[in-house]
Amino acid sequence: MEFELDEEQRMLRRTVRETVAKVRARPEDRQWETYLKLGWLEAPPLELALILEELGYAADPTPFLATATWFAPLTGRLPEGSGTAVFDGTGRYVLDADRADEVALLTPDGVTVVRGADLAAERVPVLDPHLHIAHVSAGGLVAGVPDLALTGLAATAVGACRRILDLVLAHVKQRVQFGRPLGSFQAVKHKAADMHVAIERARALTHFSALTVAEDDPRRTRAAHMAKAAAGECQRTVFRHGLQLFGAMGFTWENELQYHLKRAQACDLLLGTASDHRKALLVS
Repeated sequence: MEFELDEEQRMLRRTVRETVAKVRARPEDRQWETYLKLGWLEAPPLELALILEELGYAADPTPFLATATWFAPLTGRLPEGSGTAVFDGTGRYVLDADRADEVALLTPDGVTVVRGADLAAERVPVLDPHLHIAHVSAGGLVAGVPDLALTGLAATAVGACRRILDLVLAHVKQRVQFGRPLGSFQAVKHKAADMHVAIERARALTHFSALTVAEDDPRRTRAAHMAKAAAGECQRTVFRHGLQLFGAMGFTWENELQYHLKRAQACDLLLGTASDHRKALLVS
């Protein structure tokens, strides 16, 4: 497998980054329309991971993640509009179930697709105010989480953690304590370095997972567990250091940092934490 991005992939990442920066201030539906027109939902797994990382960096509020990595891998097609899926066997904490146009249900008889309007879904409050999470009332569900769903959450978490690190670096460079910028202190440098290493490790495993999905490699399930576990461990390191280096300012409503802290943590909690996926690796 080739782990270096080629020129087209680097160009895609730059294009997505620039596009998201331009449209992130628009209403959610306008952002979603832009992504649909650009055909990002049709991207292959590695390119999709690159897109999701940039969307995670911007705390994207659209149903892109659920449509691309929950609905599509379960049904083998894109939905009419937005989509999501119920595949953990419980119907609890389903991403975008309250607003999806189509919902795929994994049952003992296979995959059943229903209109979102015909499904009883109740949105529940979660720590990330931009995420739509709902409980779904449906019987006869079975568990079978797609590898791409775990990879998508890992890529989104990596993007959120990247944004946290960038905000922290900007903060410690300009904030002065004892007559010196915070970033000049060795302890601060070590924490920033730990954050960077955790992000790069999680990104590498996420890319590996996406490549195994693309090539239908027999290691794809283990790779997905590894990517989700690494992303969860990454967010814990980045959350802890990021919040500390901001001196708790990052958890105030006035500061942007809180949104990315919450997005990273939500990505860890959805479909199992890092600990859950470490345990899954032991039995897979």
